[in-house]
Amino acid sequence: MFRLTKKGQSTAEYAIVIGLVIAAIVAMQVYVKRGIQGKVKDAVDYKDSSDSITGKTAQYEPYYTQSSMSSTQTATDTENTATGGGVSRTASTSASRTGSQTVTGVQNQ
Repeated sequence: MFRLTKKGQSTAEYAIVIGLVIAAIVAMQVYVKRGIQGKVKDAVDYKDSSDSITGKTAQYEPYYTQSSMSSTQTATDTENTATGGGVSRTASTSASRTGSQTVTGVQNQ
């Protein structure tokens, strides 16, 4: 009877240790993300500072993008019925998209 108590106690201890490890990983997740974001920022800053010719930032900014697009789609469906219940169908679709997209914002640092 004493052995069952010890076995249950060690299982509970393992569960507590596993729970603490998971809690530590979840708590460290914020710091790991911040560290990675810092490394990315350092890389971008290094790239920008190494651009000695223009001295401008070439990082993508969505509000500097201007686009003008025109889309056209045409569809034709033809269905012919014949005597005796025969049906033949023909479908054709065409689509086109024209326009331009420009990135206008290269800003000085």
